Amino acid sequence: MDIFETIVLGIVQGLSEFLPISSSAHIVFVESIYKIFTGTTVDANTQQQVVLGIMLHLGTLVSIFAFFWKEIWTICKEFCIAILKRDFSKPEAMFGLYILVGTFFTILVAYPLKDISEKLVTSPMIVAFLLILTGFVLFFSEFKSKHMKEHTNKLSWKTAIIIGLAQGLAAFPGFSRSGWTIASGLFSGLDRVTSTKFSFLLVVPIIIGTSVFYPMLEIEASELLTYNWTAILIGTVVSAIVGYFCIKYFLKFVAKFSMNFFAYYCIIAGLMVISFFTGVYATA
Repeated sequence: MDIFETIVLGIVQGLSEFLPISSSAHIVFVESIYKIFTGTTVDANTQQQVVLGIMLHLGTLVSIFAFFWKEIWTICKEFCIAILKRDFSKPEAMFGLYILVGTFFTILVAYPLKDISEKLVTSPMIVAFLLILTGFVLFFSEFKSKHMKEHTNKLSWKTAIIIGLAQGLAAFPGFSRSGWTIASGLFSGLDRVTSTKFSFLLVVPIIIGTSVFYPMLEIEASELLTYNWTAILIGTVVSAIVGYFCIKYFLKFVAKFSMNFFAYYCIIAGLMVISFFTGVYATA
């Protein structure tokens, strides 16, 4: 692992965490292709790479807090007040409750899939196929949303559960987390901006949880000292900066345009990756 690699991965993470194109898929693609051109086998996978992935996600978490700090502060404050007063009548308090509900159903789906999803990081062709499925999901969500008579900016228990389940399925690399959650919001009748904001904020507890508990459970502290932390931290900063501007301009995009552009991208990118690795394995 070197600084150039982590900068590239930081850019990829910052863009693809929020765009509905699957950050995990692009990390898998970039790492796999990078390993081919540098002479490293495609199936090489180390704990240092896992830690790098966690840190890159922490970078995008910083970008969420930087962009939505006012909303996050208000939600947390009103949620705590609501618990003390046992009154969740304020929308901000309910929003916090919906995030907890969505997170619960995410864990309910994602945890049993943990071992399977981790194995897929060494299978770029399977990940590419899942990315193509994401493209079709985006198409169908846009189609259904356009044919709905009304859209709402108000969440419900049902919507929070559906979006949480969708985020759980996105444990599979290739199933875009933002793509599946935003699409689920559109299927449920939410407008694009509300669906997108909820998608971005819903990931906060998951990133915090995986960033704290995964290293504690899976990685020995002594092993962490052997990692290239200079490169990892530079990649994390790049991820945070790119992620911030991605949030800013993507929210403006979804307010005016459909996500069919990203659907086309997912399908084309998936087909290109499948074609590329078919050639690589054929000549190996």
